[in-house]
Amino acid sequence: MEPGAGGSKQDIRERIWDYMESENVADFPRPVHHRIPNFKGASHAAEHFPRLQVFRTARTIKVNPDAPQKNACFLVLDSKKTLLVPTPRLRTGLFNRITPPPGANKDMLRRCATSQGVRDFSVPVGLDSRVLVDLVVVGSVAVSEKGWRIGKGEGYADLEYAMMVSMGAVHEGTPVVTIVHDCQVVDIPEALLEDHDLTVDYILTPTRVISTGCRRPKPAGITWSKISPEMLGKIPVLRSLRDREQRAGKDVALQAEHQPFLGSAGQHPALPGTVRRPHDAPRPGPDSLEAACGSRDGEDVPAATVCVGNLPHDARVRDLKRALRELRVVPLQLAWRGPQHRALLHYRDLAAAQQAASCLQGLHLGDRALTVALARPPNKSPGGCPGS
Repeated sequence: MEPGAGGSKQDIRERIWDYMESENVADFPRPVHHRIPNFKGASHAAEHFPRLQVFRTARTIKVNPDAPQKNACFLVLDSKKTLLVPTPRLRTGLFNRITPPPGANKDMLRRCATSQGVRDFSVPVGLDSRVLVDLVVVGSVAVSEKGWRIGKGEGYADLEYAMMVSMGAVHEGTPVVTIVHDCQVVDIPEALLEDHDLTVDYILTPTRVISTGCRRPKPAGITWSKISPEMLGKIPVLRSLRDREQRAGKDVALQAEHQPFLGSAGQHPALPGTVRRPHDAPRPGPDSLEAACGSRDGEDVPAATVCVGNLPHDARVRDLKRALRELRVVPLQLAWRGPQHRALLHYRDLAAAQQAASCLQGLHLGDRALTVALARPPNKSPGGCPGS
């Protein structure tokens, strides 16, 4: 695949998702957009896994059970090694151990390797279990031969690894493997990587085994300043780890209460939806700007506010947050007015708001072009921001 030059992480994701669908290399579940993409030949790619020396010597292997890794889960169980899988959204713990029934044959092991099998044949692993993970398998949307990795944009693989570091389950030398289609191996600018981004040591494709020799340090633990109070509230095990580290005297200060974003990689889950910013998108005219900013029920809107209107009826706040992260115009606060199909973005000063409004011109959510404009100062009549 020709990955193209430049762009953001999301640009790279979209190119790969589009390519896999258009070239019909994608496999169920489809479409692969906003997923760790499954692909034709995934089971064959996973067959390289038991041949790795790091697999042979490992006793406990943690695998993210995305569709492309299903055969990897089976191979771990078939080799009579301990298989750990993360709990969905980390809401009930960090990971579970798969425990096949006694005398399980290969068909039963394959069942254990499915999402239903994870629910039926697993037990939770607590923070005090002193588990040691010898090998980690993660899914990827894109990966480079240097070991740089891009996930689907939710940040859970990065956070899971950081949490395992925090609880002592992995260390800097713990190998990380990913299983992808050959078209997912692309050039990724190192400038896109952040300190909390997880890198990989081995890439398995249907045709190749790539040892990346990656020397970039893996996350050394949880970067608490990237964690929002909202995410902390959703993940009990994260709260427990924070309490531990706080008692140990570590800096566990969270991201400011008024900044509800984790960053370009470690972000809250983004719901499926298309975010698009075409280069040739027309700028909104006066009527569109009037639809984006005006008065509504006497709402007092500060001057350093950008009004975003014409939001799709099924848009979620997470869709807009993802677009703001990708365009690097994260506001101090975001006031969501979903029923009114609009949102208010509050910035630190008028200059920051003006820059954000300029960057957001032409932004689409799905097939709908958004209206974007600065809020009128509250001393003008009417003032505020009505939506579309």
